[in-house]
Amino acid sequence: MARPPRTPKTTAGPSLVVPAGRQGPGTVTSDAVARVDLGLLRRAGGVLPGDHLGIGAGAGTELARLRPYEAGDDVRQIDPAATARTGEPHVRLQVPERSITTWLVLDVSPSMGFGSRDRLKSDIAEGVAAVVGRVAIRRGGRVAVVTAGEDTPRMLRPRGGRGALAGLQRLVAQGIRPDGVPGGPLSEALVRVARLARTRGVVVVVSDFRAEGEEWTVMLRRLASRHTVVAIEIADPLEAAIPDVGHLQLVDPETGELVELDTSSPALREHYAKVESTRRARVARALRRAPARHVQLSTDRDWARDLVKALR
Repeated sequence: MARPPRTPKTTAGPSLVVPAGRQGPGTVTSDAVARVDLGLLRRAGGVLPGDHLGIGAGAGTELARLRPYEAGDDVRQIDPAATARTGEPHVRLQVPERSITTWLVLDVSPSMGFGSRDRLKSDIAEGVAAVVGRVAIRRGGRVAVVTAGEDTPRMLRPRGGRGALAGLQRLVAQGIRPDGVPGGPLSEALVRVARLARTRGVVVVVSDFRAEGEEWTVMLRRLASRHTVVAIEIADPLEAAIPDVGHLQLVDPETGELVELDTSSPALREHYAKVESTRRARVARALRRAPARHVQLSTDRDWARDLVKALR
């Protein structure tokens, strides 16, 4: 009887909660996974399993180079085309393929539980995580997950196969950090990835990038100097502009602080829109300078289609 896949070990902080209004990401199709896979290959310059020169024993081999035949070589490695072209026997050597690890940094801060349209930002993050996980394990690769926004980040250690996807699904299903509960900065999760990801790989950061301070930008540049970095920013239209709906009482999801606003004030709405536009531009500039591939997704759009389009 086949043995069920082992459960990947995780390190965990305080309890997460499933956000109210959770809808889930919808269906993640195999076609979307395949197209994102090809897009990442192009963006990563071939740094994915099956598309690079290996430096250690891995889950397969790849064709590396040709050289003249030498006594003792396996005659089955003789390359007919090269032999005919040069007039002397040539063999095609094969080298071990190194398993590439994709590091997924998943934002679970309370702001990810917001959504004014069909889905919450955390719903889209859940779908992106599923796609990234399935892409990561194709052709023998591995996936690792580090959460951002918690006081003690959770971690799913590098793993391949069905066990990795099962662990990823369980971690994502735990939800986000509750409102008002102290959390950690995005930079803390990036520091952990930089410390653990010792060989070149792919780092995918899924966040709304509403983190305070500049520490995360410094760490992202450090990661991008060694790895292929993809930054997937998730937003909601209501975050860009406040509608005129009179007096509102809002809770800051990061601090739990209650804020009262008179949205009928044109000056307030204009000021908010300007501040938010400046913040988004600052994030885009930081990602461009890293450099990281910047993908923007929104709760009012088909996230899977936009993800494929951005990476094709």
